Amino acid sequence: MPRSIEEKLRVEPLSSSHDRSEFESGVEPLDRYFRTQAGQDARKNMAAPFVLVLLDGTIAGYYTLSATSVQLGELPAQTVRKLPRYPLVPATLLGRLAVDRRHQGKGYGRFLLGDALHRTARSEIASFAVIVDAKDENARRFYERESFLPFPDRPMKLFRPMTDIRRLFD
Repeated sequence: MPRSIEEKLRVEPLSSSHDRSEFESGVEPLDRYFRTQAGQDARKNMAAPFVLVLLDGTIAGYYTLSATSVQLGELPAQTVRKLPRYPLVPATLLGRLAVDRRHQGKGYGRFLLGDALHRTARSEIASFAVIVDAKDENARRFYERESFLPFPDRPMKLFRPMTDIRRLFD
């Protein structure tokens, strides 16, 4: 994505001033969530939705972040060796990420993911990794291209360690 375009994009917390009614990613559960549930989740502190707003005010995409935990035994053995023996480790859930179909193929998904990872890297709240649940094979491949690793017994659930994420922004 050209730098001049990146500088014109802004990602901000979802607010009541954002018009979500026309958003359509082509994935009905993601669209329904964004139009009907995201605002409630934000108000109830269940998830923090962020929107990619274009210069004309159009929402080109969104993602959500929330706290979660992972059972130590779910992680790959080589990862577990490096962690304390707590039964649960704290993590950040990238719960949803979607780009409006009119803006797909422009790099906005990667831009949103980068923004989400940057926010988690800057956070002062402890988090071992960012976790995602890929909705389909295309999503799984997208996250794998972005260095996310699959859970051994759940290939659609992936993670990227925070130490790796922080190196991106050093």
